[in-house]
Amino acid sequence: TRGHRFMAPGAFAVRRFDDYAPALEKAKVVLDAERRRDIILHDAKDLALAQGFDLVEDEGLLHEVAGLVEWPVVLMGTFDEAFLQIPPEVIRATIRANQKCFVLKHAGSEKLANRFILVANIEASDGGVAIAEGNGKVVRARLSDARFFWESDLKIRLDERLPKLDTIVFHAKLGTQGERVARLKALAADLAPLVGADAAQASRAAELAKTDLVTEMVGEFPELQGLMGRYYAAAQGEISEVAAAVEDHYRPQGPTDRVPTAPVSVAVALADKLDILVGFWAIDEKPTGSKDPYALRRAALGVIRLVLENTLRLPILEASGMALARADKLAAGLSAEAKQGLLGQLLGFFAERLKVYLRETKARHDLIDAVFGSAGSDDFTLVVRRVAALGAFLGSDEGANLLAGYRRAANILKAEEKKAQAEAVSFAQSFDPALAVEPAEQALAAALAPAAREAAACVAREDFEGAMRALAALRAPLDVFFEDVTVNADDPALRLNRLRLLSGFRNAVHEVAVFSRIGG
Repeated sequence: TRGHRFMAPGAFAVRRFDDYAPALEKAKVVLDAERRRDIILHDAKDLALAQGFDLVEDEGLLHEVAGLVEWPVVLMGTFDEAFLQIPPEVIRATIRANQKCFVLKHAGSEKLANRFILVANIEASDGGVAIAEGNGKVVRARLSDARFFWESDLKIRLDERLPKLDTIVFHAKLGTQGERVARLKALAADLAPLVGADAAQASRAAELAKTDLVTEMVGEFPELQGLMGRYYAAAQGEISEVAAAVEDHYRPQGPTDRVPTAPVSVAVALADKLDILVGFWAIDEKPTGSKDPYALRRAALGVIRLVLENTLRLPILEASGMALARADKLAAGLSAEAKQGLLGQLLGFFAERLKVYLRETKARHDLIDAVFGSAGSDDFTLVVRRVAALGAFLGSDEGANLLAGYRRAANILKAEEKKAQAEAVSFAQSFDPALAVEPAEQALAAALAPAAREAAACVAREDFEGAMRALAALRAPLDVFFEDVTVNADDPALRLNRLRLLSGFRNAVHEVAVFSRIGG
């Protein structure tokens, strides 16, 4: 085999793999990619520190550069300080994308320095001076282009770019970016009161949110979308809340991305994601299996994180309904029933994403299903609190016993409801105390009414622990009822009345959660 093509071009032989790596290293080739990464990172930090700078670390770039060199030699280049007037993210994107180099900042500061780290693949006789100078020339040329884009973009207000969005198709069935911006403006204003934001500010931010897509800078560096919008919005005098929302409306874009907290940013971010979700649901382009070309799962998780991490009390069905109403062209052909079905399917999709989000908390999926079956299940903040309370309750003896009693009652009702349906008999009517002949059923009836009222009152004031304690009081009379009372009595009137008593118990439990969805 052969080593480094410049520093050790001669052929050499190896007998086994154990000899291969050491022999290659003598021939100026570091075989192990992880070791090359370690060398680059360690040497870059040391060189930066020696010159009074800190390395701006970049894991993705580190992996890429380590794959481009056999014998990493870390050097430092420079560029004109005048380029530091360009936004730092632009400098970093330019140097990273075009030259695969790392940027530096002044030690103990976030301010970029006019220096960069490059990784050569050769030990030059001049110590790398010519290599560093050559890279510096290219970097300066690239930064000159970036400065031209920056200065050109600043000459045109974002408002003036809006007509260009009408020429960009977002999706064949969902219209242009211009049409989408019109929906976002209205939807952000609708959502603003629900998240404590100013409606006019939210509408303005939504209007400008996509305009940087047609700037020179974002055309060159698409990864800077949103960020450049914030710079341009601030430069043209928009208030800070609006400028921040222009950048933050894409967030969160992944599990590690930060979540906006400013109300205007939250309103526009929610509008952006809900419009996408409702739109693709309306045209029946839902994720299937592992395929999700429009990143709808990420959008749903974004909505969930925005709600939960800001502790918002936002009914998602209502918010999704607002988004559907603003998508008037999409919703025009849908009946009221079809719209409700669409929103119901979307809520189920959110439920599945919520399970993914709560995976780290070890929340049980069946408990999430149980809570989603009860009233108020589109309030994610409330859902999480209910799941936690339900999990704690079921972990107690009272909870386990109540669940066992519920299952016994539910199994009896399930079997009898099939017969009752054929006979056109309803269990929904109230239990008749006058037909209670057994002390055990009288005791259960007497305990059920106040327990159900107390549980409902606790749920209304969001005291879920209190609601479960109220239901737990039914455990003892329920046990006695099953021991002493024959539900399927020979007398049809007694049998129906006892089934209605059990139905009342089941309904009381369902006020808290649908226990039939609890596994195990």
